[in-house]
Amino acid sequence: MFVLVADVVSKAIVVARMPGHAPIRLLGGLLTITLTRNGGAAFSIGTSMTIVFTAIAAGVIVYILRAARNLRSIGWAITLGMLLGGAAGNLLDRIFRAPGPFQGHVVDWIELPHWPVFNLADSCIVCAGVLVALLALRGIRLDGTRPIPEASSTQPDTSEPDTPEPDNPKSEYPEPQSAIGRQAESPDRAADEGR
Repeated sequence: MFVLVADVVSKAIVVARMPGHAPIRLLGGLLTITLTRNGGAAFSIGTSMTIVFTAIAAGVIVYILRAARNLRSIGWAITLGMLLGGAAGNLLDRIFRAPGPFQGHVVDWIELPHWPVFNLADSCIVCAGVLVALLALRGIRLDGTRPIPEASSTQPDTSEPDTPEPDNPKSEYPEPQSAIGRQAESPDRAADEGR
């Protein structure tokens, strides 16, 4: 909500004060306040597709509002709040500003050296994109949980350990015990019978 209010108020001030006014250079030229209107996306890409960007912004807002029901993470709440405020701020321009409904041009007014002119909504969308990447890399979900690594499974290992083969492998068909006993006795019996 704060992002949306700040964006709407700052654009209203710039639109009321800047027409016919020379750009205002601040901080030794590091920041310049100027008024431009953008019919496209970031960096004035796709200026003939304003209606498409309006539909995309509306879709993003609907998705965020639906995803908000599962939010349990402060990081994701801040991130989606910034994204929602930024998308809503630019969507309002596209709906209500000239040249017509749902085809309006977004008011941009912040200029940095060697960078296209942007607004507060744009900067919040970019910051939210960076936060999305950081949260995803850390494995934090919308509900605040993290995926459980597969290596830390609690089930015991049931696989058979590899045992080395004995030096004298046993026959596939072992002899019965009685036959083994008779073989062991036979040398002694032969000696007894010979006496």
